[in-house]
Amino acid sequence: MTEIDQPTPTARGVPYRAVDFRCFAEALDYAAEAETGANFFSSRGALVERLPYRQLRAEALEVAQRLIAAGLQTGDRVAILAESDGDFLRAFAGCQYGGLIPVPLPLPVAFRGRAGYIDQIRRMMAAAGATAALAPRALRDWIVEAAATLPVRLAGTLADLPPLHGPVSLPRPGTDGIAYLQFSSGSTRFPMGVAVTHDAFIANTAAIARHGMAVRPEDRCTSWLPFYHDLGLVGCLLTPIVTQMSVDILPTQDFVRRPLTWLSTLSAHGGTVSFAPTFGYELCLRRTRRTTPPEDLDLSRWRAAGIGGDMVRPGVLAEFAARFAPFGFSASAFLPCYGMAEVTVAISFPEPGAGLRADRIDLDALEGPGTVVPAGPDTARARRFVHCGKVLPGHALEVRDAAGNRLPERRLGRFFLRGPSLMQGYFGRPEETAAVLGPDGWLDTGDLGYLCDGAVVVTGRAKDLIIVNGRNLWPQDLEWSAEREVAGLQTGDAAAVSVDTEAGETVVLLAQCRLTDPAARAALRAEIAGVLSALHGVDCTVVLVPHNSLPRTSSGKLSRARTRQLYLGGRLRDEDPATAGAS
Repeated sequence: MTEIDQPTPTARGVPYRAVDFRCFAEALDYAAEAETGANFFSSRGALVERLPYRQLRAEALEVAQRLIAAGLQTGDRVAILAESDGDFLRAFAGCQYGGLIPVPLPLPVAFRGRAGYIDQIRRMMAAAGATAALAPRALRDWIVEAAATLPVRLAGTLADLPPLHGPVSLPRPGTDGIAYLQFSSGSTRFPMGVAVTHDAFIANTAAIARHGMAVRPEDRCTSWLPFYHDLGLVGCLLTPIVTQMSVDILPTQDFVRRPLTWLSTLSAHGGTVSFAPTFGYELCLRRTRRTTPPEDLDLSRWRAAGIGGDMVRPGVLAEFAARFAPFGFSASAFLPCYGMAEVTVAISFPEPGAGLRADRIDLDALEGPGTVVPAGPDTARARRFVHCGKVLPGHALEVRDAAGNRLPERRLGRFFLRGPSLMQGYFGRPEETAAVLGPDGWLDTGDLGYLCDGAVVVTGRAKDLIIVNGRNLWPQDLEWSAEREVAGLQTGDAAAVSVDTEAGETVVLLAQCRLTDPAARAALRAEIAGVLSALHGVDCTVVLVPHNSLPRTSSGKLSRARTRQLYLGGRLRDEDPATAGAS
């Protein structure tokens, strides 16, 4: 085979650096001196594009000039549909060299349909104040339609950018202000873009490289994660570039159909670092029940099998380790971590090579007084929670009670975080920013858990975000769809919450209902479930509760946290409102 038929090498060819850059553009300048690069594979594992970092830099500089020549100015936002291809990387890096702010946006999903998807990205583009919008060729018409009613200067593909008729002066690469906007956890109805600064990006990627992944000269990354999600973008695409590491990329949208291609690509090209939510490991397990893994599969070099993006489920991971041990996989490779886009991507990591450590906890004690009590053989309700390691150096995490008091170890509370990786805020959303980011620099993560020997243990979410199979869903979107599409439901009649189980998160939609006829109630449940399945691809449990039974805050807003608490406590049940009073 010729060099072009082979992915870029693992060996850098230059001394490894990770901690002394001021921005992504500076990091790419150095990576361009290396022999490494990004490699894009088909769903069957065939190499379709080889993009050395030196080539990426040259082409990104040309993209930057063409964007500036088209009239874009420093600080303008550029929406980019995040296809798993080289053009996304060229556009993202081009924005960095041009002093522009890239805004990765999600790809369409089958269940949503063209109209729903275009409405979704139009809202995101509007929230970002995008001046330009770029898409892969297959989605060109979609992005043009989404941009048609917005003040967007240009919309199309990279090929549609005006050609250069001479050199264009570029600004110095930005080292202050916003590096990019991250919409990975945003509501589709009221989207919020996390504004990540250059300083926060560099602080987080440097901490990941030195203390999280503890990057080594022989490391190579493999990823199928979406570029519009913080773990896929920062953890498994940009961090490899910052550390001059070659990365092998599989198409996100094909992973569910061919999950074992992830493992075979790791094996074929010597991948040592790869991350996924728990459900990614679970899909590989399911597939092996029908398909035998290749006999030559070799996972022995996979030293950092990261788990992030949702709650870590130890049972699935233990089964994965046992199933793939004959192929060289070691359970000590598991690297469960904790993070979120509001902190760029990563908050905590365990020591590499430590594997999984889990507590088996008495749920009654945890949900009652909030104390962490080890479960015994006679414990009625128990659950295992995984340790996600210690907070990255330079950052501080506190566990606080409802009154804001700091709690000691092994007490359940809400996580607050402070450090250099924190977002600037939600772009254009000062009220929402002030609600979570205090003037003292502490971020209310909205997550619940405790500390154990300094390690972070996540037990659930106090905030509303629902994560199902790695997908981030805002309950407002589910409620809005039900109230808009189902006759008989009015604004405020629905509450969507998640229930966390050993099998993963389950969505429960509680709807206020006056109907008493059993057949009519059954039909309503089926209609609501059908709407959420069709519009959001979500299987949910529909619970019909009495009229005016959903709890409200003192200002009249729906309290989803209280709704979930009442539901789990059995005080909000699916029963005939004629015989049941409000809770």
